[in-house]
Amino acid sequence: MNSNLLLESARRSIRYLEDLKERRVAASPEAIRGLSAFDEPLPEHPTDPQAVLALLDEAGSPATTASAGSRYFGFVIGGSLPASLAANWLAGAWDQNAVLATTSPIAAKLEEVALGWLLDVLGLPAGCGAGFVTGTTMGNFMGLAAARHVLLEKLGWDVEAQGLFGAPPISVVVGDEVHVSLLKALAMVGFGRERVVRVPTDSQGRMRADALPALTPSTLVCIQAGNVNSGAFDPAEEICAAARAAGAWVHADGAFGLWAAAAPERKHWMAGYEQADSWATDAHKWLNIPYDCGLVFVRRPEDLRAVSTLSAAYLVSGEQREPGQYTPEASRRARGIEVWAALRSLGRQGLAEMIERNCRLAAGFAEGLSAGGFEILNEVGLNQVLVSFGSDERTRRVISAFQADGTGWCGGTVWHGRAAMRISVSSWATTEADVERCIEAILRVAKEV
Repeated sequence: MNSNLLLESARRSIRYLEDLKERRVAASPEAIRGLSAFDEPLPEHPTDPQAVLALLDEAGSPATTASAGSRYFGFVIGGSLPASLAANWLAGAWDQNAVLATTSPIAAKLEEVALGWLLDVLGLPAGCGAGFVTGTTMGNFMGLAAARHVLLEKLGWDVEAQGLFGAPPISVVVGDEVHVSLLKALAMVGFGRERVVRVPTDSQGRMRADALPALTPSTLVCIQAGNVNSGAFDPAEEICAAARAAGAWVHADGAFGLWAAAAPERKHWMAGYEQADSWATDAHKWLNIPYDCGLVFVRRPEDLRAVSTLSAAYLVSGEQREPGQYTPEASRRARGIEVWAALRSLGRQGLAEMIERNCRLAAGFAEGLSAGGFEILNEVGLNQVLVSFGSDERTRRVISAFQADGTGWCGGTVWHGRAAMRISVSSWATTEADVERCIEAILRVAKEV
């Protein structure tokens, strides 16, 4: 191994991170044009690794979106906590395959430790099974697959052995503002995007418990912790009580909202979510883990193992928890290392403070833009802010102008038929100064537009 190459990589990486504070958030048109440097035939002969790294940094780094910085507020993307990024670098050097305890004792141990901590801070039942997956889409997929296993097993059908051909029907209930990742997971697991029963939602996108259809033991109900636009939470207590009485399964899509459980001033929104049967969330959102890292939790570990277990004569399993028995992948990177590092560095108080601070900063965005004469469309209680700048056309022009300005980055959405700027405060690094700087820039470009 060429240690000079790794040192050079670390030097370039550190310089990139140090420059984030002042660089524009969106890549400049010039930087994007510079990507043409990669348009070349496959080289016939080896290239000096130092030259490969230099090209990657000099042409690639300027064309990144500075989502690792403190002024990115799009798509609920957090940065990477220092401890989690450092652990990511070390884990990359370890190059562990996290499928079995025998392939990586350290990966298996840290998954087990981190799992216990996660169940604690997220307020989920002790003893849940969990898998470390790529993101909430796969977390939803695995939670829904566990539900499929249990609901069909109650009807006398072994779906893992017989598939879905001729299987008894399962009814699926979702809120009218269900997230696209949940619909994608429903399609992948074989339930389909369009065979769902949609329940009306209220003004903030919460599923109306009083509008639930009749539930049965072969019903799967999907609730949402943290609406992608408003941040609102479905009324889990009422929905889970109705599902429990009917013998139905409840899956909770909590890509970022599930982390509200770790914050004392926000955890009341999570009331009742512990009564669900499965849950999915992202660690690369509000825990600020490097991409990619998602989590699935299932109340009974055996229900998760039933859909993802694998066995062969050469796969030696011990008495301990085997990581590969809880995920769709066999070979995979050891994501639990970074989760452990983030939780170990933050502790309970640090995690709560990070989430509470992001929520306060989101409220600061809403107050500043409202004071500037613009309409806040949602009840800002979590980390999501929706802003209208007047007509839909003007709102879209303000969003484009702010993105081009480079001071920060916010995306656009459509909320109840109206165009809106969508602000998501999710990074450990964001400060009040960052928010004030972005408010000033948004007000400036709005005036120019």
